[in-house]
Amino acid sequence: MDLVSETPAIIEFGHFRIVLRRREFLADGQPIHLGGRAFEVLMALIEARGTVLGKDALMARVWPNRVVEEKNLHTQISALRSAFGAERELIRTIPGRGYQFTGEIRVLADEHAGSDAATTEPGSPLPPTNLPAPVSELIGRDAVLEEILGLTAAHRLVTLTGAGGIGKTSLGLAVARHLLPKFADGVWVIELAPLSDPDLVPATVATALGLDPADNVASPDRVANALASKQLLLLLDNCEHLVSAGASMAEALLRANPTARVLATSREPLRAEGECLYPVPPLAVPTESCRDAEDPLRYSAVRLFIARARAAEPHFSADGHATAAIAAICRHLDGIPLAIELAAARVAALGIEELAARLDERFRLLTGGRRTASPRHQTLRATLDWSYQLLPEPERVVLRRLAIFAGGFTLQAASTIAAIDEIAGPDIVDCATNLVAKSLVAADLGGATGRYRLLETTRAYALEKLVQSGEFEQVARRHAEYYRDLFERAEAELQTRPASEWLAAYSRWIDNLRAALDWAFSPAGDVPVGVALTIAAVPLWIQLSLVQECRVRVERALASLVLPEAGRSASQEMKLYAALGASLLYSKGPMPETEAVWAKALEMAESLGDTE
Repeated sequence: MDLVSETPAIIEFGHFRIVLRRREFLADGQPIHLGGRAFEVLMALIEARGTVLGKDALMARVWPNRVVEEKNLHTQISALRSAFGAERELIRTIPGRGYQFTGEIRVLADEHAGSDAATTEPGSPLPPTNLPAPVSELIGRDAVLEEILGLTAAHRLVTLTGAGGIGKTSLGLAVARHLLPKFADGVWVIELAPLSDPDLVPATVATALGLDPADNVASPDRVANALASKQLLLLLDNCEHLVSAGASMAEALLRANPTARVLATSREPLRAEGECLYPVPPLAVPTESCRDAEDPLRYSAVRLFIARARAAEPHFSADGHATAAIAAICRHLDGIPLAIELAAARVAALGIEELAARLDERFRLLTGGRRTASPRHQTLRATLDWSYQLLPEPERVVLRRLAIFAGGFTLQAASTIAAIDEIAGPDIVDCATNLVAKSLVAADLGGATGRYRLLETTRAYALEKLVQSGEFEQVARRHAEYYRDLFERAEAELQTRPASEWLAAYSRWIDNLRAALDWAFSPAGDVPVGVALTIAAVPLWIQLSLVQECRVRVERALASLVLPEAGRSASQEMKLYAALGASLLYSKGPMPETEAVWAKALEMAESLGDTE
């Protein structure tokens, strides 16, 4: 029996209830968000009336006419069991056969059918709105969309945060379209990007909703009071330059109207009462070592690139060789949708290989966004200019100094290296945490010590600003000296610390090590710092089996010792020859060249009385 066809109806089992006309799932009368796929899985199991449903049958019901992996079904089953909480055994797994719903089902008539003003029935007109119609598919965001819809069901104010171009507005609009049938008085987009005066925010809301203040004075409270009886959702889009005004408008509306909802997009939190934050993640990209490289289309960034490339060049073919280059492009662009779309638009003119080769010129290359897009979304540089110009001067200074780090940094490292002249160490920490909130610095707080990094595109932009400021050489010197000291401590610890623990602590800084060495041996660098850092880093290269890299770096350091500015040290030269001998032994074996280097190292060690 198809329970869905019996609408209007309510299905009950235990303290759970499903209202079919609203596709609503409740526990003890409180709504619990289920994604559309999870809801379909639940209904299929309920309609089976206790019989076991095979996985293939379930997948055919939930994903008709589509080929999907079994893990998609497992994800929806897990979501249902999470929603059931302590009663997760309502869905049993029958090994080798499928799944079974074990609840005792009651089907009731829905006496309130047709009386819910918040929900439109099929065929009835949608509530009023100024939402633009979608013109392209939102690719790779199904799971994110479901998460945000779940948050909007549980919270009255949800703010989507993230870096410029990450897709906050696209997601906000998609969420708003999904929610439109639930608000009798409509869903309204309030575009704040064109505004520069915070006093214009309530007036813009009033205009969008057709309000006409009697004395032409609009304040958050007056606008909110005028909307107090309306069942509506406001999408406050692009709040980052007017966060205080956006927060005031949201709070006023939610205080005056208990049924209203607010969805906001901003590069930083509004910090309003009751705000729930959702940091929008980048699209998924294959890692360099990913074993799934043979199936790159499982990654949403790659799918977006291919879709946009075909829109620009209908004959574009993504064969195996091309998809490897696409994966590399998506990695370098950090999975940021705007950057990927701008890159894909260049395929028709450059070809995929040329595009991949020229990504170092990204700010000149990634231009030519949609003519109808806001100016800050038409080029990659304009997007970052917008964020940079919104920063107070101390945060601009700190952001560009943090660009010296390659791969990541700790707050302790940041406060040591970036604290120059007018900005002290504690101020660096404050600025860095503010930059995290403003989506310009990414934070990984999963370990004992927090680790931070700039996205690759943001770092490239900030490095330009660092060079333009005239501070690059000073900051680069402090960076190289910091990592020289760090790896000298690491060298001393190697004898007393477990190897696995030592490696975990220091291997994550290898990108900074490389950047520091590149600067130290550059024309404007500091050779003695580079030599000392090379010697201190030898144990890391050996532990990581990076023998070839070790040999090349050591040979470079040895060659630099002939320079007058090197401050030649017999002890350092002896250590470099010993390191070169070790790397040759591991890479080439006991060849005459290897023996000659070891003989040189031994000769110097004996003359220094340091044969150990």
